[in-house]
Amino acid sequence: MTSAATVSAGSGPERPPGTVPAGPPVAPAGDLLRRLRQRQATDPVTHVERVPPRAGMPAPWPHWTPEELRAAYARRGVAAPWRHQVEAADLAYGNQHVVLATGTASGKSLAYQLPALATLLADPRATVLYLAPTKALAADQLRAVATLEIEGVRPACYDGDTPRAEREWIRRHSRFVLANPDMLHHGILPGHAQWSGFLRRLAYVVIDECHVYRGVFGSHVAHVLRRLRRQCARYGRPTGPTFVLASATSGDPAAAAGRLTGLPVTAVTEDTSPRAGMTFALWEPPLLPPEPSAAAPPPAPVGGPVPGADLAQVRRSALRETADLLADSVAAGVRTLAFVRSRRGAEVVATSARRSLDEAVPGLGDRVAAYRAGYLREERRELERALLHGDLLGLASTSALELGVDLIGLDAVLICGYPGTRASLWQQAGRAGRSGQEALAVLVARDDPLDTYLVHHPEAVFGAPVEATVLDPANAYVLGPQLACAAAEAPLTAADLELFGAGAEEAVEALVQAGALRQRPTGWYWRHRERPAVDLRGEGGAPVCVVESATGRLLGTVDGASSHFLLHSGAVYLHQGVSYVVDSLDLDDGCALVHPEEPDWSTHARDVTSLSVVSVRSYVDAGPVGLFLGEVDVTAQVVSYQRRRIATGEVIDTRPLDLPARELRTVAVWFTLSPASLTAAGVDPTDVPGALHAAEHAAIGLLPLVATCDRWDIGGLSTAVHPDTEAPTVFVYDGHRGGAGFAERAYGMAAAWLRATRDAIDECGCDAGCPSCVQSPKCGNGNNPLSKPGAIRVLDVVLDNLPE
Repeated sequence: MTSAATVSAGSGPERPPGTVPAGPPVAPAGDLLRRLRQRQATDPVTHVERVPPRAGMPAPWPHWTPEELRAAYARRGVAAPWRHQVEAADLAYGNQHVVLATGTASGKSLAYQLPALATLLADPRATVLYLAPTKALAADQLRAVATLEIEGVRPACYDGDTPRAEREWIRRHSRFVLANPDMLHHGILPGHAQWSGFLRRLAYVVIDECHVYRGVFGSHVAHVLRRLRRQCARYGRPTGPTFVLASATSGDPAAAAGRLTGLPVTAVTEDTSPRAGMTFALWEPPLLPPEPSAAAPPPAPVGGPVPGADLAQVRRSALRETADLLADSVAAGVRTLAFVRSRRGAEVVATSARRSLDEAVPGLGDRVAAYRAGYLREERRELERALLHGDLLGLASTSALELGVDLIGLDAVLICGYPGTRASLWQQAGRAGRSGQEALAVLVARDDPLDTYLVHHPEAVFGAPVEATVLDPANAYVLGPQLACAAAEAPLTAADLELFGAGAEEAVEALVQAGALRQRPTGWYWRHRERPAVDLRGEGGAPVCVVESATGRLLGTVDGASSHFLLHSGAVYLHQGVSYVVDSLDLDDGCALVHPEEPDWSTHARDVTSLSVVSVRSYVDAGPVGLFLGEVDVTAQVVSYQRRRIATGEVIDTRPLDLPARELRTVAVWFTLSPASLTAAGVDPTDVPGALHAAEHAAIGLLPLVATCDRWDIGGLSTAVHPDTEAPTVFVYDGHRGGAGFAERAYGMAAAWLRATRDAIDECGCDAGCPSCVQSPKCGNGNNPLSKPGAIRVLDVVLDNLPE
C-alpha cells in the first residue's frame, strides 16, 4: 500500500507540531462520497482506499536559527519545525546540496526558507535565488516570505509580469529574488553583467517542485542551471551556491536532482508532518443505454473490426461526470477543486457545473469558475484570491494549480482522468485536506485504456511506488542550443565543456561546423549579433494571441504547438464559459481572430503522420519478433477537422485545412513481427493493419504506467509493411525534438509495458474495441481500421518471444 507520507506533500504555511487549524464545517469525506454514489443508478465506484491520518514528529529548532527568525515563525503560529524540515535545513546550512522529497502540505517551504533567511540575516551581503516552474507558485512564495517581515531581505518577484520600472530596483536591492527558469534563461543570464553583484554573493538557489523538470523541459533547465553555476564562478564564487530542491515524492529523488543540477545531492524523504485522513475513490462513469434511434454503423473498412451492437453503447464522458460531481459537491457546501487534463476540458466542466447549479439555485453557479494557462495575469490572480477567500466554492483547473500554491480550505479534489504519473496523482489529491478536515479524492476514469486499467487494478495506483523523474541533459537537441546560449553570454572554454557533461565536445564541434561558433585559442565565440532563440519548454514556437476581432480585445494565448489543433479556422475556442469561433489563424504574426458564437457543435482536428527510421541505437533479436530503439524522423500535418453535435457526438461534416507540415527528429521504440508468425497466431492478412493499429493505440495509452509521461507526450504509427523495416511494425515515439527519455524507458521495460497493454485490451468488456481499450482520442485516422482480437494476438506473439 502507499505509505501515509505519499499523500501529504507541498509547501504551504507551517503549522504548530501536532495541530491542524480548524476549517469550515463540511460533510465528512465518507458522507460526501455516499451522497455522490447515491445519485447513480449503478455504483460507479470500483475501489475505495482509506489513507489513515498521521501525527507529526516535531524537532527542536536548529541551534543556528536566529532568534529573530524564530520569532517571525512564531507570529505565523509555528512553534517548532518537523523533523524532516530540520534534517534538510541542517544539510543546506552546512553547504550540502539537498533535495526534500515529501508529500503535499509537508512544509517543504520552511526547510529551504530557514537556512536561506538565516544566512541573509547573518551576512547582510548574501543573496538567494528561488526558482519555481510557474509564476503563480513564485507569487505564492513571495507572499509567504514577505509575511515573515524579515528586515533587509526585500523579497521580490522577477518574471515576465514584472514592470520594467521595477526591474532595476530588484537587481540592485532585492536579496531574495523569486523567478522561474524561463526568466533566468531569457532575462537574468543574458544580462549577467547587470546581475554581477547578486551572482557574486549568491548563497542559495532554491528549486521548488523540481519533479516538474522532466523530459525536454527538464533537460533544458538542467543546462540553464549549469550556465548559472558558470556565471557565479566567473564573478568570484568558484564553489558556487548551495542548491536546495523541493520535490513531491518521486522515485530516486537524489539521482534526479543530481542530473538536474550536475552536482551530488543528498535526499531527505521521510515525511514527519501530520496529515488528515483521506478517502480516495476510483470512479468509472456508467455505460449509457443504447440509442434506440441510432443509425446502423457503417461497414467496417478492410482490416477493421466487425461492427458490433455494443458500438452504439458508449460510456458517459469523464467531463460530464466530473461536472456533475463538482456541482453536487458545491451544492453540499464543500470547497472542491476539479483537475481536468485540457484547457478546453476545464472550461467545459466549469460551464456545465455552473449551468446545473443555476438550474437548482439561481446564482449559485457564480461560485464556480475555470482556471488554466492562457488567462491574463489579472484573471489568474483574481481567481486565486477568490478561491483562497472562499468567494469560489468550486474550481475546474488544468494542472496549473497542481503545484504548491497554498489552497487551505479545500476538502475535496476531483481528478478527471489519470494525470499521467502517480506522482502527479498524489500531488493533485494532496490539494485537499489542508484545513485539517477529512479529505475526499476521486479519480474519474476517462474512456481510455490506461484509466480503465487503473480503476480495475487499484494495486497499480495504491500499491506501486511513484515514478522516477526522467530527463536527459545529453540530448543533442538540447545540449547544442544551450551551449550556444552559454557562448553568447561569455566565450566557452575547455573547462566549461566538462561542466556541461557528456556530448559537449561533439555539440561544440557541430556548432563550429554550422557556423554558429568560431574557435579561437582562448575558447569558442558566438558569431552572431542576436542571441540564440531557444524555447525551454519545447512547445514549438511563440505563443499565439487570441484576439476578439470586433473589439481587438486580447482574450488569452495558446502555445504554438497547440495552435494548429485549437485555433485553426473554424475551431471552437472556450474562454471562461464563453464560446468563440475562430475566423482566421495567422501563424506568421502569431494571432488568431475570433468572434463570439454559441454553436451546437464542437470541433476536432485530424492529422496525418509519416515516419522514417534514421538510425538504430539498440535492438533485441527475438526470432520472429524484433525490438528496436533508435532515431526517427516524424512528419505530421493537421489536414482537416470534424464538427460534432455537442448533444449526441454525431459527426456533422469534415472540413479540409491548409496548414504547414511539421517535422520532428526524435527517439522511438518499435517492434516488428514476421508475417508468418502473425498467420500462425491466427491473424488473417486482411486484419493485420487493424490489429497493429489497435495494439499501437493501447500501447501508447499504457506507456505512462512505466514512464513519467502521459499519452499526449508521445505518438505512434503502425503499418502492415514499413519501407524501412520491411515487416509489420508498431512505432511509439517521443513527441519532443531529440527525445525526452520515454522511448528509452519503454524499451527497457518492454515486457512489463506490453503485458499490461495486452491485459488491458483483453479485460475490457466490449466486443469489438472501444475508447477504454483500443480507440484513441488523438487518432488522425478516425480510429479505422481497428481489430481488438487481432491486437491481442499480435501482443501474444511479441510477449511469447520477447525475453522478460
